[in-house]
Amino acid sequence: MTTSPPDSDRPTNRLAAETSAYLRQHQHNPVDWLPWGDEALARAKAEDKPLLVSIGYSACHWCHVMERESFENPEIAARMNAAFVCVKVDREERPDVDQIYMDAALKLNGQGGWPLNAICTPDGRPFFVGTYFPPEPRGNMPSFPDVIEALGTAWRDRRDEILENAGTIAEALVARPEGEAQEAITEEHVVTAARQIMRMADAAHGGFGSAPKFPTPTNLEFLTAALDFVPHEEATSIAQFLSMTAREMSRRGLYDHLGGGFHRYCVDGNWTIPHFEKMLYDQGQLLGWYAELARRAHEAGDLLWPVQETVDYLRREMRGEGGAFFASQDADSEGEEGRFFVWTPEQINEILADDADRFCTTYGVRLVGNFENGTTHLVDEARAAREDLAGARATLLAARQERIAPATDPKHVAAWNGYVISGLARAAMTTSNDAILADAARAAEFVFAEMFDDEGRLLRVHDEGRAHVVGFLDDHAAMLGACLDLQRAGAGHVWLVRARELADAILDRFADTETGALYLTSIDGGRLIHRPRSDHDGATPDAAGLAVLGLARLAALADDAAIAAFVRRAIEEQALLVERAPQAFPTLLRAVALRARGTCVAVIVGPEDHPATAALAERARRVLRPEDAVVVAAPGAEAPPGISADWLRGRESVDARPTAYVCLGTLCSLPVQDPAELVAEIVPGQG
Repeated sequence: MTTSPPDSDRPTNRLAAETSAYLRQHQHNPVDWLPWGDEALARAKAEDKPLLVSIGYSACHWCHVMERESFENPEIAARMNAAFVCVKVDREERPDVDQIYMDAALKLNGQGGWPLNAICTPDGRPFFVGTYFPPEPRGNMPSFPDVIEALGTAWRDRRDEILENAGTIAEALVARPEGEAQEAITEEHVVTAARQIMRMADAAHGGFGSAPKFPTPTNLEFLTAALDFVPHEEATSIAQFLSMTAREMSRRGLYDHLGGGFHRYCVDGNWTIPHFEKMLYDQGQLLGWYAELARRAHEAGDLLWPVQETVDYLRREMRGEGGAFFASQDADSEGEEGRFFVWTPEQINEILADDADRFCTTYGVRLVGNFENGTTHLVDEARAAREDLAGARATLLAARQERIAPATDPKHVAAWNGYVISGLARAAMTTSNDAILADAARAAEFVFAEMFDDEGRLLRVHDEGRAHVVGFLDDHAAMLGACLDLQRAGAGHVWLVRARELADAILDRFADTETGALYLTSIDGGRLIHRPRSDHDGATPDAAGLAVLGLARLAALADDAAIAAFVRRAIEEQALLVERAPQAFPTLLRAVALRARGTCVAVIVGPEDHPATAALAERARRVLRPEDAVVVAAPGAEAPPGISADWLRGRESVDARPTAYVCLGTLCSLPVQDPAELVAEIVPGQG
């Protein structure tokens, strides 16, 4: 954590008592920061001051820049304290607060980012929102002191106008589009969305759009699922684009060639120079996507080494003692972005000696450099087999570990651990690696053991030995998917019991079961200016779409008509928005795709400890799609908890040998005993 030592003589503000690494980064600021909560709102009302709500996260480079330039500046801090009640928010702990003010930024400015600085009425309604401001005017940006002065004057002299504007903005934040969808959301919208997303595709370098270039795993995951719905020629073209994107992201600068794992994004269009922070949610989502692409590929070798190296990175640098994973790693070290990761030819020569020239040629290390001050961020220009220069990479990694590393934010976020658990479970299935599955199960066990309160509610954050912040919809949806993926991967049927508990919590506390609406915050959540929805995909999946996808999977496996009916209503409730912009809802449309094709269930009947049973189950996990299910049951046994007895009815072992059936609805394949004969397509055998 980037906090000062406990014996520091520097004065602290109220943030010193917080566990958040981001908030504690600001504990020595001369700004009189308060954490978000009732006390801050009450003080703003009592002092008749606007709230300054400043939002960021510990690995945010521009958050650090604004802190150094403005929040650590005594003169600027004094102006802030005089004009506002100042509130610091860790967006990773409080995505609900972040979403409200980010939505305001998007509506007012057409863009957002972090740090996010919202000036609000004492009750929290925003009337001005911006991102980074420099300490003095720069280009078209006003200085932060000028912004403070202008807003303070406006609050004093034009109060009525500000209150009216704040009310209008607050109303706009809760407004939903008027009208009704013209038709039901079907697989046709899946096809339409895939085509619209592909219009943004960069055919030369992979990914979408130009600089800055983000990996956008939600789009990649959706396009992979859409391969089953678009015409064959289109599917071939999309598959080629996805494979090229995967290669470009892992061979060029988005990927850390020494340590493994993916950086947040690249500042250029051809994946050369990243913004160096590493986020847990990227690792989890990209793990799952690379594993699925490898599962589908004829030649998977160039897709599998990023999976294994990223798993190694997570184990080495991102796993806590209890097995759950840390939130992020910073972009900066020693006050400079990227310093930890870059090299000069002289440094390579000193460490690698005889291998130096070949390494520099392979990874583009030149005198002129591709980054700042003649340094180079490694890019695999040779694209040789990954085994080539593996020893040199390991030697350089060991040398790099002697440097001052970027700070790690050690908090555990439930949603992000859910993404990683799912990614690990899918990687375990694709690689048939039990050790990876054990990593996934251990992280999940930590969440269930340490991140629930006495009332049985999932909590979002575990940090410094305690869990806090009542979980949001994304936490529940991600962990629901994680439990389903663990069961599918063979970690045990207990995960279906836990999946059902999470599904019940979603329906009881986050859903309007009459309308199908899903909210980011629970019904017992804290005080906000409105109860925010989650209705778009971004760096992480849309929480509502992910919840619907998980509920659809669970409903099919349990044959639960009530959950299936809610899934239908939830999709219908979003129909108008999906109809207008289907490309904005890739995660929800994965649920639509699943309902359109139905859930395949591979039923393997045989003793669980029999090698032939294991071979059939391993084959099923390889050939079925990620949202399909695999059920292993002993002959004559009752259906495991969470699984409808109908899936097992009439499924018997043949000649007392382990036997598999692949079922879709009421249609099942002929019995299969040779794993090579088990395929995802149904060859009708029995109903």
